[in-house]
Amino acid sequence: MDAPWVGRFLVLLLAAAAAGGSGEDGWSMQVQAEVRGMDGYPVVLPCTFSHPQHSQHSLLQVMWRLGHGSAAAVLFRCTSRPGAAACKPDQQQDQRYRLEGNPREHDLSLRINGATLQDNGRYYCRVEVQGREHVSFEDKMGTRLRVEAPPKILAVSVEGGGPAGFTAVCRVQGSPLPDVQWLGPDDPLEGSSPAPLVLGSPGQYRTVSQLRDVQPGQRYTCSASNPLGREQAALFVLRPRPPPPAGPPPALLLLLAAALGSKLVLLVGVGAWMVQGGALRDVGCWRK
Repeated sequence: MDAPWVGRFLVLLLAAAAAGGSGEDGWSMQVQAEVRGMDGYPVVLPCTFSHPQHSQHSLLQVMWRLGHGSAAAVLFRCTSRPGAAACKPDQQQDQRYRLEGNPREHDLSLRINGATLQDNGRYYCRVEVQGREHVSFEDKMGTRLRVEAPPKILAVSVEGGGPAGFTAVCRVQGSPLPDVQWLGPDDPLEGSSPAPLVLGSPGQYRTVSQLRDVQPGQRYTCSASNPLGREQAALFVLRPRPPPPAGPPPALLLLLAAALGSKLVLLVGVGAWMVQGGALRDVGCWRK
């Protein structure tokens, strides 16, 4: 077998694998290897199939799964009966998912409304034809969904204090993962881009950036950017409150002073009354 013929044969095999699944008994299924969507917008995952047997008068069941194997989650399932105008989904079906295509026309495309970053993953479509013979076919390659989002600053805060000083913290979300930079009076701050801390699920779309030794009374800005945009959030570090003075509070001192004053006035009054009463007794004795 000559080398050019082998090369053409390998090219044909790769082209067939990229086009979708081509299985036994004449089944074929075409999917798109990757689909990109935007956070908050609908996205459609294309999937079409063909079969040599005429299935127009057979009951069709359509299923879409996220993931493969035991960890797969069934996201959508519907049944298309002969003569029915639409594929009827299950009663507990999530309304975010619906069939964009018509199974009677061999189109199983799935629509996801309001896609989110959590929808990222690999999706698989499956069809079952229930006629004289129960046959089914599922795409083996799957469609990779990549949902992208501009940067979004989730929170900015100040942590720490005391001898260790203060640290500014900025939590950011986005896909691709945003680049975070700190800005201050001398934009940009020196050494203000520490390595991002990637969190757990949905961690690959979130990062935490820290800026150490921030000074009270200063304004700092967290700036996050990726190819889809930029977002900024300002942070003002308040000066710590001075410690309260030692001893009782001023309000308590005022109460004590008022109480002592009233007692002093009472003692003066009693003393005056006693002096006045003694003088009157002396006068009375003299008249006798």
